Amino acid sequence: MVASPHTEKFAARLRMLKDRSGRGYDRLGKDAGVSGSSLHRYCSGLSVPVDYRVVHAFAKVCGADAEELRELHRLWALADTDRDAPAPAAAVPEDAAVPEDAAVPEDVTPPESGRTRRFRVPDKLSPRAAVLAAAVVVVLVAGFVWLPGSAPEGAASASGDRVLDSPACKTVSMGQHDACVREVQTLLARAKGKLAVDGDFGPETLRRVTAFQVLAGLPATNVVDDATRKALYAQRVSMTTWPAARVAKRIREVFTEDPGTAVAVARCASFLDPLYVLPNTNGSRNWGVFQISDARLRDLDGTPLRAFDPDWNIRAAHRLWSVRHDFHDWPSCEAALKGTPSSTPKSTP
Repeated sequence: MVASPHTEKFAARLRMLKDRSGRGYDRLGKDAGVSGSSLHRYCSGLSVPVDYRVVHAFAKVCGADAEELRELHRLWALADTDRDAPAPAAAVPEDAAVPEDAAVPEDVTPPESGRTRRFRVPDKLSPRAAVLAAAVVVVLVAGFVWLPGSAPEGAASASGDRVLDSPACKTVSMGQHDACVREVQTLLARAKGKLAVDGDFGPETLRRVTAFQVLAGLPATNVVDDATRKALYAQRVSMTTWPAARVAKRIREVFTEDPGTAVAVARCASFLDPLYVLPNTNGSRNWGVFQISDARLRDLDGTPLRAFDPDWNIRAAHRLWSVRHDFHDWPSCEAALKGTPSSTPKSTP
């Protein structure tokens, strides 16, 4: 198996954390709730974890800080997008034979591209080859001018201020970096979604897009499609939710038996963000404060929209805890928190 560049970068970051910890795969796997052999495959770039919580738990036991966790999540999401990506087209050898009458001009610089494409040209062109060459120039220039995403600002000018109405922004998705993404982020921020407006469609933007779609009653498609674009411009959805302090306070009120561990588990799972979403590579997702999975939501007669209600999410998590009076539904966070001060129960709310 040949790992993609994104998978290689993800694996390299895992190896860096593992080496820094000074511990072996078996010990780290035991602390993170995953087998040592699985960790070895992930660190070697042979596979990418299906569930990000495994990655999060591994990074925590390796001592990763908040910035490192965010970067690791970004790398995991990019490696995940390569899982089902088609193989790149085979490159044409440099010394491949070129028919004399099929040559193209040596220098072709499409308008606004800023890049020059160079081709080998024979000393003489036949009249038929000259006509073919001219046609190639026209096709190349047209292709560079109308290529989606090549200049979304200019393409959007015909639509006024609504950048997403441009053909260049027909769909906006993970890995994209342009004015279309910046417009999406600006509209999400206007809806009180908390995210950086940097034009980069990474995991943070994906989480906010998914949350917005659920709050708007739309299918969670992972992309900004036509329905999402209309809802963003309609400005009828508010992403305002509880602050972290209020979330922690409510967790302590509900989890009276072990409030300290409950808050620590929720902080590990979602950073106490009621609208937190984590996609898994098997198509499922985890939702809200306690990152309740799709399967658990069905057991609890819940929905993603209900899971975004912090009070419902916390009470549902307590129902799961009550089955065995432990945090077995959050194995990664529970394993990462064992023996840490944050796992010590606190008696005061």
